[in-house]
Amino acid sequence: MKSPLLSLPGAVPAEGADEGVAAHYGDLFREQRALADGTGFVDLSHRGVVTVTGEDRLSWLHLLLTQHVSELPAGRATEALILSAHGHIEHALYLVDDGETVWAHVEPGTQEALLAYLESMKFFYRVEVADRTVDTAVVHLPAGSIAEVPEGAVVRETAYGRDLFLPRADLESYAETAGPPAGILAHEALRVEQHRPRLGFETDHRTIPHELGWIGSAVHLQKGCYRGQETVARVQNLGKPPRRLVFLHLDGSEVHLPPHGTDIRVADEGPDGRRIGFVTTSVRHHELGPVALALVKRNVPVDARLVAGDTAAAQETVVEP
Repeated sequence: MKSPLLSLPGAVPAEGADEGVAAHYGDLFREQRALADGTGFVDLSHRGVVTVTGEDRLSWLHLLLTQHVSELPAGRATEALILSAHGHIEHALYLVDDGETVWAHVEPGTQEALLAYLESMKFFYRVEVADRTVDTAVVHLPAGSIAEVPEGAVVRETAYGRDLFLPRADLESYAETAGPPAGILAHEALRVEQHRPRLGFETDHRTIPHELGWIGSAVHLQKGCYRGQETVARVQNLGKPPRRLVFLHLDGSEVHLPPHGTDIRVADEGPDGRRIGFVTTSVRHHELGPVALALVKRNVPVDARLVAGDTAAAQETVVEP
């Protein structure tokens, strides 16, 4: 869906998975600094929105999600995953219950597959699921923001800021009062700085939650009865994940950032060295310079010097080996 805020001055459209909103509004670093200072907002209206209503909504979702939500208090934000039978990540949901409805935003374009899965699992439960993407827009306010929240908006508040579920028809009028807009590139730069994984970026078809540090934040280890639980328990109790998420400081002299999927090698093995991982997200940060998240093999030494494509990279541990 194409956001009406692309008509704002300086807006440059994003590409790829974030097509439909602005990549930036003319000054990437200024927009990052504004978000870091708690001002402005980010248009996330391209993200999918799914709701679940009905008196069984929380107990039903508790059976399907990796998160403990059966007693989720109204207004408390959480995040959860849906796994395959083999424990691989299929969906990531960022949700909140307003006392009557569970609201979740998901990666752009994934809401249809998610809805189909949820519909197939309703059975005799008293729940209704709906795709609200057409009439609901997500807006992000950074941590520390004092911007007003419109009456009636559903708010999902986290340590990183507030996600607002707004009527899509109100998006333009809200933007006029919410402060300077920041593009998705600024939002992504702060996400990478905070080591937060994103479905479709840090994940591939075989990613399990342990590799990305999603245990605890999105996977509750004291609950059962969800698809893929056996893999989660086995890795947690008996082994280690095959890969781990790392944070990379990239050589700032390079003009281009290594794109998603760029091979990572150990620098000491030379240009023909074995592939030990790949870049998942690379960004230019207003303070740190060029940085990235990457998935590497678990047994790569934490002090090994790496190369992302042709770009030298120093690693910081996110997930312990």
